[in-house]
Amino acid sequence: MDKILIRGLEVTARHGVYAEEKLKAQRFVFDADIYCDFFAAAKGDNLQRTVNYAAACQLIAGVATHNSFNLIETLAYECAAALLDNDLVRGVKITVYKPDAPVKLKFGSVGVECELFRERVFLSLGSSLGDKKAFLDAGLSKLAAVRGIKIIKVSRYIASKPFGGVAKNEFLNCAAEIETYLPPRALLSEILRIEDECGRVRNVKWEDRTLDIDIVFYGNRIVREEGLIIPHPYCFERDFVLAPLKEIAPDFVCPVKGVQLKNLP
Repeated sequence: MDKILIRGLEVTARHGVYAEEKLKAQRFVFDADIYCDFFAAAKGDNLQRTVNYAAACQLIAGVATHNSFNLIETLAYECAAALLDNDLVRGVKITVYKPDAPVKLKFGSVGVECELFRERVFLSLGSSLGDKKAFLDAGLSKLAAVRGIKIIKVSRYIASKPFGGVAKNEFLNCAAEIETYLPPRALLSEILRIEDECGRVRNVKWEDRTLDIDIVFYGNRIVREEGLIIPHPYCFERDFVLAPLKEIAPDFVCPVKGVQLKNLP
């Protein structure tokens, strides 16, 4: 992947936990690696087909000067997200240095580094209460409204029998392919919020629910954390998960099985 490099971009802004840091402007220095594919731009010598580094510098400066954050972690993340609003950008690594930080020791600088990359992610959605189609529609609409999430494909809606021996109602299910730069834990947080907004009640595991959204695959990543396992641990046992996924992404290679979805039983 090609990279646009920005080094030593200095911006005067007001960020910090202390009151004086919000009143007195300080220096912040930015380094950025902006990942994109500029082969077509280079071949055609066409600025419109690549990331304009002058515009990228102005964007970073604008985020820094038009906001006041407590943490430079927030500043770094917001700058990276702003750069990723450009569809040509596939990923960003940005470092923010604070050379005048209020540290009562001799130092060169302090800083943080943030990396965000677009990933191909697959979700499974289901509903077994109320207007099931309306809940699936609402879930997809709310996902699409989240900054950093783009809906790529949605499968047909299919009916399925309840799974797990607790739910009693027939489910309506679908799969969605999204593109996102939200890290897995941040994506899960947005999903839980959307489920709650759609009336999800969490009393008994696998009970009937208005809306259920599971992260099935997050690119090629394998995640094993408390409350977050990717690929989804039950996806290979559930035809109502695999069938819609095979419909929209038959050639996706499962990172666990090492085979394309269309070849899974």
